[in-house]
Parts: sequence; structure tokens; C-alpha cells
Amino acid sequence: QVQLVESGGGLVQAGGSLRLSCAASGFTLSTYDMAWHRQAPGKERELVATITSGGVTTIFADSVKGRFTISRDNAKNTLYLQMNSLKPEDTAIYYCRRLWPASWGQGTQVTISS
Repeated sequence: QVQLVESGGGLVQAGGSLRLSCAASGFTLSTYDMAWHRQAPGKERELVATITSGGVTTIFADSVKGRFTISRDNAKNTLYLQMNSLKPEDTAIYYCRRLWPASWGQGTQVTISS
């Protein structure tokens, strides 16, 4: 059974850092293209970053370029999103996703206070 479980969210002050984790089970994460998305209150879900099975990373959200990094630990079968220099506008629920066949985690709340 495919499962994605996010963790690492929380409440931090602006300028701080968080590292989100997404533990995968039921499949080998490194053999699939994976992504992080986020959804802020009242806004559509947006694609933040992807990592291909070959390890190529892309940051799609212009607002996080230079601050967020996507990575994975193959031994732990876990996807990460390192978030630095956090801003109040980064407040959202963050979801990890296996791109295809699509599978989503339940999300983790990130709240940045000013």
C-alpha cells in the first residue's frame, strides 16, 4: 500500500528555518519523480519543487528560489524540503506527492509569524 507521511511543520518566526520530511512506504521513492506542493489559505495549491528519479531538482515557485531546497535520502526512503529565510507568505499546508501514478500525503501545516 502506497503511503506518504509528511512531518516537520510547525510555527516559526520569520527568518527561521524548517525541514519538512515525507516518509514513503509501499514503493521505492528514488525510482519515481516526486514533488512538494503547498496551499495557502484562500489560494490554489501550487507546485513548489520537484526531484526526478534521476535526482534532477527544480524549484518552480519563484518566491522560494534561493531559499528552499528539495532532496531525498534513498536509504531512508524519505523526501525532504529544506526551507530557510522563511517569510509570513510561506504560511501554508505543505504536501508531498508522487507525480505518477499520483499519490499525495496528508499535508503538514507551516505557519510563519512576523
